[in-house]
Amino acid sequence: MTAATAGGWGTAPNGILERMRELPIGIFDSGLGGLTVAAEIMRVLPSESVVYLGDSARCPYGPRPLDEVRRFVLEIGAWLAQRPVKLIVIACNTATAAGLVAAQQSFDVPVVGVVEPGARAAVKATVNRRVGVIGTTGTIESGAYSDAVRAIDAGVTVYSVATQNFVEVVESGLRRGPGPLEDWMSDSADVFVRPALYRMARDYLDPLKRTGIDTLVLGCTHFPLLSAAIQSAVGSSVRLISSAEETAREVADTLCVRGQLRDGGDVVHSFATTGDPDEFRRLGSRVLRREIRMVEAVSVDELAAGAARLGLEGTGGVRTVG
Repeated sequence: MTAATAGGWGTAPNGILERMRELPIGIFDSGLGGLTVAAEIMRVLPSESVVYLGDSARCPYGPRPLDEVRRFVLEIGAWLAQRPVKLIVIACNTATAAGLVAAQQSFDVPVVGVVEPGARAAVKATVNRRVGVIGTTGTIESGAYSDAVRAIDAGVTVYSVATQNFVEVVESGLRRGPGPLEDWMSDSADVFVRPALYRMARDYLDPLKRTGIDTLVLGCTHFPLLSAAIQSAVGSSVRLISSAEETAREVADTLCVRGQLRDGGDVVHSFATTGDPDEFRRLGSRVLRREIRMVEAVSVDELAAGAARLGLEGTGGVRTVG
């Protein structure tokens, strides 16, 4: 069964459907940024359990070749599929651009990315049909957002700028320790940034502002944590779009159509990282805005070995896993 036919679960016997319904949602990202998507999914679907993996050991994905990122997507997707999960969310724009199609062809559960939901929200929001996109080098060079926006509305003009350094700003800001962090993070999870970052934001975003955009897509799941600086740079008349809300809506709709929404029971969220579990627990709790009590350590070798056992160690070949 391929992803295209996985909808057959919706007509499966009640016992199988019930077991699928009780499985968690799998979410992954290159690190901490995808927790902004996880938080929105938890808010929209409070009865659902979540398994989240942050690939902090290989963060950031943005500067890496897309073929390499595609391999990471298949490795982590295989790890999640074997737990198992009922749906996978690629909560990383670069990983979505690089590996969404390969993952959808490889796994027996639905795989949702964050690019198309963000593009859809931008098309809905823009009035003058001029949309800006900021993201990592990998996301911007892939053209994924431009393609997604134009597939929805070919009359929308898309202006894109790579803002790779924003990822490092978020990661370094979160690591400044308990004291200084309060100077960087507001109660709404926006990073309070110093004048140097505001200057960086203006340098990156002034060219976009001059194009006359009225909507700006935050094309990296780290970027909502910098929304204060970004909004200041582009002006209050430009609407910022984070894909988290629209992605959560798509997850909810997908599970509803498949008859796999949970209607109650115990909710258990679990977290894993390829990096330092203690650091991920501490910093992830701040991004998620709720306490993460335990984090499982997963090595990149373990991810690679698991994918290899399933014949997914390459960057292209398709094999269904479920």
